[in-house]
Amino acid sequence: MASQPISAPASAPAAAVSQAVSSPLTRTAIFLVVTINPGDESRASVLSLCADLSALLRAVSFRAMEDHLSCIMGFGSDAWDRLFGSPRPAELHPFREIRSGPRHAVSTPGDLIFHIRAKRMDLCFELATQIAARLEGAVTTADEVHGFRYFDARDLLGFVDGTENPTGSAAVDAVFIRDEDPAFAGGSYVIVQKYFHNLDAWNKLPTEAQERIIGRTKVSDIELDDSVKPTSAHNALTVIQENGREIKILRDNMPFGRPGHGEFGTYFIGYSRSPRTIEQMLENMFIGRPSGNYDRILDFSTAVTGNLFFIPTATFLDNVSPGQPAAAPAPVETSGFTAPSKDGSLGIGSLKGENFHE
Repeated sequence: MASQPISAPASAPAAAVSQAVSSPLTRTAIFLVVTINPGDESRASVLSLCADLSALLRAVSFRAMEDHLSCIMGFGSDAWDRLFGSPRPAELHPFREIRSGPRHAVSTPGDLIFHIRAKRMDLCFELATQIAARLEGAVTTADEVHGFRYFDARDLLGFVDGTENPTGSAAVDAVFIRDEDPAFAGGSYVIVQKYFHNLDAWNKLPTEAQERIIGRTKVSDIELDDSVKPTSAHNALTVIQENGREIKILRDNMPFGRPGHGEFGTYFIGYSRSPRTIEQMLENMFIGRPSGNYDRILDFSTAVTGNLFFIPTATFLDNVSPGQPAAAPAPVETSGFTAPSKDGSLGIGSLKGENFHE
């Protein structure tokens, strides 16, 4: 008889410990996205790793604690149903692709994500190796990217990336679920996309033209004044407001590439308490605000992957037990992008709530 998914807890523990989503950015990272293979043994291997991930992380990070190794594990919509059943996070669904003319935000396979980061790549590499060994035969790698911090936090287009990231309590407010979904309070959502850049075409543009596309000066990283910044600038289209207040996300983008193969890219990874914030950003970029006023960076950058994952608390992972029975998975809405209400509201609710610990 086939085993049943384990049941997700009915409510988050009062002292739930969040995963290290809002930790300071690091100089290196590995982004590992995998799909779970068929069969009960594959499912059991994944569940076993969930419960043991914190111990595995401690074992590797103890070798160089000053280099701040961390690992965030997330689950796609189908994987959640297979592993945990219901209840399920309120806004977890498959990544919603967007098409507009030649621009395409693709949706690609991915059941699990491991976002591994540290000051040193050898630590990231060792932990990724240990995770892969634990999951051998149970998963298939969909995508693996080794990212690096480029000079003063610049992308390969030459601009500083992540200038507007929230910090401290503002970052906590931006990324962690509160009373809007109390059963999963302390969790988060993450959207990832792998972009390839046409650097030959980009570098032929004058610096002033590049600055108008990005919305910031290239050397000094100063935001352009609204009187000269186009409404199609990247940093104009990615500002999302709710009731007159900007809704922030936390980016940990990383450059990557293989110069010998002509591959140059940015791995976009954005954490938020609601996926609707980033989904609205992507609609603005790919379709435009208004329609047709799209992000010109997409004339030089192509998205080749797209995934949405839920990031449960570390407490949830530690308490995973394959022996628990499960309820039937709840239905999930899988339609295309849903625009915000006519008043521009994303319906995310209050940004205030109790703090969670990392």
